[in-house]
Amino acid sequence: MANLKIQVKYLNETVNRIGFDAEGKGDWIDLYAAETVELKAGEHKLVHLGVAMKLPDDYEAILAERSSTFKNYGVLQTNAIGVIDNSYSGPEDWWKLSVYATRDVTIPAGAKIAQFRIQKRQGRDIEIAEVADLEGKNRGGFGSTGK
Repeated sequence: MANLKIQVKYLNETVNRIGFDAEGKGDWIDLYAAETVELKAGEHKLVHLGVAMKLPDDYEAILAERSSTFKNYGVLQTNAIGVIDNSYSGPEDWWKLSVYATRDVTIPAGAKIAQFRIQKRQGRDIEIAEVADLEGKNRGGFGSTGK
């Protein structure tokens, strides 16, 4: 199987270039703050990630904050994850991380704050069928795994 190609346009020459972790520690691709962002506690901002991309046909991206982002900067991604459709691929379709600050913070340009992976797009060839009942055994309700 051939490797998939992601075309990347960078905001400028100073933006960190993306790629897999050099030490091979993860399967997600890291993203960086393209500019310094100052936030006050309770404030929301879109952090520019300095990239616009053309994903392979039939793929979409899942964008998430890194596990260290909250510890280091006290910000939370406001929508839990971001879904970036394949069609969001124009020359000005810049990727941004929507964050909410829990404390006053400065995120410096170049900070590793987000990550993404691509996956096959679901497509629209799924049939939604309403039924009166479902087969199978109940597992005990929401949050019951492992009890």
